[in-house]
Amino acid sequence: MSVRDEYRYNRLTWAEMNEAIAMQKVVLLPTGSTEQHGRHLPLDTDVFLAESVCLEVGRRAPDKILVLPPISYGLNMHHIDFPGTIHIEPEVFIAFCLNITKSVAYHGFEKILLVNGHGSNAPLVDLIARKTVLATQSLCFASNYFTFLMDAFEEIKESDVMAHADEFETSLYLHLAGDRVKMEYAEEGKDRIGKHVTSDSTTNVRFNDFWGRWTQLGVHGDPTKGTAEKGAIIFNAAVEGLLELVDDIKEWPIEQRSDQHTGPVQSQIRW
Repeated sequence: MSVRDEYRYNRLTWAEMNEAIAMQKVVLLPTGSTEQHGRHLPLDTDVFLAESVCLEVGRRAPDKILVLPPISYGLNMHHIDFPGTIHIEPEVFIAFCLNITKSVAYHGFEKILLVNGHGSNAPLVDLIARKTVLATQSLCFASNYFTFLMDAFEEIKESDVMAHADEFETSLYLHLAGDRVKMEYAEEGKDRIGKHVTSDSTTNVRFNDFWGRWTQLGVHGDPTKGTAEKGAIIFNAAVEGLLELVDDIKEWPIEQRSDQHTGPVQSQIRW
């Protein structure tokens, strides 16, 4: 397979990587988690869905994209009461991912996109993207893949909540690997709700309690409404949205900075 047709970062040799750098492919880093998703979905749900979307984006535009191996762990202490969940401290997650993006930038790639699939990683990937821009001469962007399927899901959903191990995630997993989903164990779960606060950050007030305090199921939403047909619709919406984002990123210019100081600055200072 030629470099133009290969979209998987780790399938290239170092010599072929030079050609990919010359092409200035956008490098995608999927980020997810290893965490409980109720009794019906596997622990790999977040990372599997995020990577699957990214790989399909790569398949459709291999001349523009390279997809890195995914980050399979994230911030997850709030789920730790459920067996199997793996938690990574936020400072460790940021430092680890930043080492990846800085390595990619070091080699000469100018555009990097973090594609997140785990809600609790969202503020962390935002910081990673910002820190990459500040530390390198490359541009780094961050987005949740599910941002691009919201409109499509709104038209077909049958439940009120889009949160965790719910109709949305169950539908996507059914579409991609239905044999791994145990729908006989799917059950609706609700969070604790106050006037302005919920236990799972579904309001503008950011707060996420230990899930072991308010659920013994590990579900927030109604997975029983999930279907593979819905999953196909929202999967395609996510892929098409990310393809548009990649085109936007490829065209985004890297401008020269303009220093507005009239006197000398202390350029040796490092933050």
